[in-house]
Amino acid sequence: MSEQTPADESALDPDYASHGGFPDYAVVEPSPGFARFVTTMRRVLDLSVSSDPADDTWETAADRAEQLVALLENDQAPEGVAPAGRAPSLPGMGSLMLPPWQITRFEPDGVTMTGSFSRFHVGGNSAVHGGVLPLLFDWMFGMVVHAANRPISRTAFLHVDYRNVTPINTPLVVNARIEKSEGRKAFIGAELTDTEGTLLAEAQGLMVRLLPGQP
Repeated sequence: MSEQTPADESALDPDYASHGGFPDYAVVEPSPGFARFVTTMRRVLDLSVSSDPADDTWETAADRAEQLVALLENDQAPEGVAPAGRAPSLPGMGSLMLPPWQITRFEPDGVTMTGSFSRFHVGGNSAVHGGVLPLLFDWMFGMVVHAANRPISRTAFLHVDYRNVTPINTPLVVNARIEKSEGRKAFIGAELTDTEGTLLAEAQGLMVRLLPGQP
């Protein structure tokens, strides 16, 4: 039996375009103020794990952080409306959850990102925390699915092999592509290297296309 197309599934489920309730993550060009805010907050994250000031400085910092919360908390927007995560022109798509990497290639046969990790991502001894790399790879897998023009999918599994220590403050590259597809399943492979081609980590994953109405 041939695989159903999105058009076929739209006939069965009029809400299929929402992919089981997913909002429309339309690309946005963020305002200069938002771009500046995200850049500054990334620096705050680095300093929050690397500073050791006097206690009164921490008190002042906490006061200012609370003022920032008060400034922003009355303007919360639903998922898919706020610019975070929808701005490919910014590192990490403008999302502080994602590492500050940039998409440099977005094609049906694969996706490339370039970037680096900072002090915020250290697990120990100036090496990137092992848990950060699966996040980077999982983000890549989602981008590969979109670049291949497949409907929104969920991660079924993600396996990472750590080949060398991943350093901070070093330019790095990650490449990923669909290696095999079987119906709703897309098997994806990816590699993280430095700019000299040294393999730091590689990943294999399975992305499964959502059924009509599936959250």
